[in-house]
Amino acid sequence: MRLICYATSGPPPHITAAPLERDWMDQTPQGYAYRCLPLNIANTHGWLIHNPAPFIAQWNGGAGIEAITIHPSAGAARPAVASSHFGNGVLTLGVNGLFRTEPGYDLWVGGPVNMIKDGIQPLTGVVETDWSPFTFTMNYKFTRPFVPVGFGQGEPYCMVFPLQRGTIETTLPEFRTLDQDPEVEEAYLAWAESRRNFNAELKVEGSAAQRQKWQKEYFKGASQWGKAPPDHRTKVKLKDFK
Repeated sequence: MRLICYATSGPPPHITAAPLERDWMDQTPQGYAYRCLPLNIANTHGWLIHNPAPFIAQWNGGAGIEAITIHPSAGAARPAVASSHFGNGVLTLGVNGLFRTEPGYDLWVGGPVNMIKDGIQPLTGVVETDWSPFTFTMNYKFTRPFVPVGFGQGEPYCMVFPLQRGTIETTLPEFRTLDQDPEVEEAYLAWAESRRNFNAELKVEGSAAQRQKWQKEYFKGASQWGKAPPDHRTKVKLKDFK
């Protein structure tokens, strides 16, 4: 699978594989947020596009494109990639790249996963990049007026990863009761009982649960069915753009 980025003007955008770390996760006591493997996998599940020039933007609550003001930060050596193009409090950030995927693959485009930014919300798109000669922009929607929002030098503002087109349409969702699948029911009930007991023991001073701190079955890919499946992942390691 190839993911190609053609620079559309000047140097190509600064793109890196998304890291595991998030500031807010670092600040949780004993870094407990990193015990959530689904969070960890999502954090690293794509590539980040970084801001080449720092700026501060603000929205006054109006609907017009003039309702957003953008000011380069002091000492910025380049113009800001941001503009007001759509109105209604939407901030547009250019990417300076044309992305192409292999046939049958789209590109998920959104804000850096699990990165929190006060006063503004990233918007998400899915782009057919296997045929399209068109570039895209990364857009954010202000959530409150008169709140200055800064994007620092090198700060990631966009995340991308490929999706196989059509998978979502071929998915057949359905409801079942647990007793329709006794094997699944048995495994779930065993886990639920174990979870209840562990959480109760966590409240007991000096208990084994307190020493263990958290249950690691999902992290290990373990269940009552035995060892982890061969494709269980505890990390995602992406290749860098060359």
